[in-house]
Amino acid sequence: MLEKMCVLYVDDEPDIREIVAMALSIDDSFRVEVASSGSEAIERLHRGGVGLVLLDVMMPEMDGPTTLANMRADEAIRDIPVIFVTARTQRHEIDRYLAAGARGVIRKPFDPLSLSQQVRGFIRHEVA
Repeated sequence: MLEKMCVLYVDDEPDIREIVAMALSIDDSFRVEVASSGSEAIERLHRGGVGLVLLDVMMPEMDGPTTLANMRADEAIRDIPVIFVTARTQRHEIDRYLAAGARGVIRKPFDPLSLSQQVRGFIRHEVA
């Protein structure tokens, strides 16, 4: 049996964390963990085992781009791929996220039934 990829979903909204966790857990290849803030995410990443981070852009205290910048500056976690999940998807915003090191952007609101397929698409693209 293949080991499931651990996906860490970071969002300050509990309802959205629950929807994402349920949507991705349906896919046999993902194991989902959640964090409610950028600082909580960084703490969790240091424990290891996370293969991908789905990161909300707009969060209090430490927003998504700041969380990503902190990850990229930290040798222990800098190579973990990040996909932003956000309603802020104008072309210049997406370009800024990608320039900061994100692997992609998933638009909010997203379709929970196709979320795992979108995530898989970014994973396949990264490997290709």
